Amino acid sequence: MQRVLVYLTLVVTTTVFGQVDDTLDIRKTVDTFFEGFHKGDTTLMKSVMMDKVVLQTAFRNMEGKDVLRNDGNLSKLLETIANRPADQKWDERLLDYSIQVDGNMANAWTPYEFWFNGEFSHCGVNSFQLFKDGDQWKIIYLIDTRRRKSCLQE
Repeated sequence: MQRVLVYLTLVVTTTVFGQVDDTLDIRKTVDTFFEGFHKGDTTLMKSVMMDKVVLQTAFRNMEGKDVLRNDGNLSKLLETIANRPADQKWDERLLDYSIQVDGNMANAWTPYEFWFNGEFSHCGVNSFQLFKDGDQWKIIYLIDTRRRKSCLQE
């Protein structure tokens, strides 16, 4: 019986510590993405993304209708970031991280505020879907919400 308890303790401890390591690695992946975003370093951004990433935005339009917009392909996003005018400062401030992991799939939920040249622009939530490619977590899907007011979750 004592052997069984030791084995169960070992399995549970290994699982818990494995989850913690994955959670830290996933957070580092998201942080690296935004480090590249803020610096305009698309090479750094691509280092934590798969070649094909789905990009979408969910928002409510001026008429109050809910809209899901496909934001095109990854190369368009990277081109926009790489060609951002030097006089523009984009500052996406992540307010929290909620990370869930199941094997080689994960989700990172990150509420944020977006500031443009020091002025508040909008807020919302990013939802990153990640895949563990070998030993590295990579972003495969990113959807965000955007609101100009009522920044508490609706």
